[in-house]
Amino acid sequence: MNIRKVGRIGIVLFAVSGVLIATGVAIASTAGGHGEGGWAPTDTYRVMNFAVLAIALFFLLRKPATQFLNDRIHGIRQQLSDLEEQKKAAERKLAEYNDKLSALNLETEKIIDQYRKQGEAARQKILQEAETAAAKLEEQARRTIENEFAQAKLKLETEIFEKAIAKAESKLKNLITDNDQEQLVQEYLNKVVIK
Repeated sequence: MNIRKVGRIGIVLFAVSGVLIATGVAIASTAGGHGEGGWAPTDTYRVMNFAVLAIALFFLLRKPATQFLNDRIHGIRQQLSDLEEQKKAAERKLAEYNDKLSALNLETEKIIDQYRKQGEAARQKILQEAETAAAKLEEQARRTIENEFAQAKLKLETEIFEKAIAKAESKLKNLITDNDQEQLVQEYLNKVVIK
């Protein structure tokens, strides 16, 4: 069914119902069976007068009423269309925000993972540096110990040598007589002079 046909049928039904209601009001305004008689000749004129008025109003207000109703229908359609557009735009925006939120969650996970990797790399670097420093300290301690040991050994050897020389000297002093001493001096001088 066309909207215009529906509009026309609605207007006709409205006019007929208005006439029937007016007739009922006119009948009710008379004595209506109470008192003198029923339908008076003026009642017919009243109904006819009302019918002419209703028909005249129908023809006069038909175009503005249909235009008003059509404008109203068009306005409602436009509002529904605008609301549909707004709904679609809101849904697009919601989808966009959901995408951004999921992208943000992914970015957050990436950043956290990156910081974990950086932390692990820093930890490995610190451990490696600590191992290198420990190895250097150990090597330095070993060298220091070897040096100390060599110095102690040298000192000990020097002391032993000095004591051995002192003891040998004292023994030689005890064992060498004056003749032996003169003979040694003679041999030394012979060697030095010959050279």
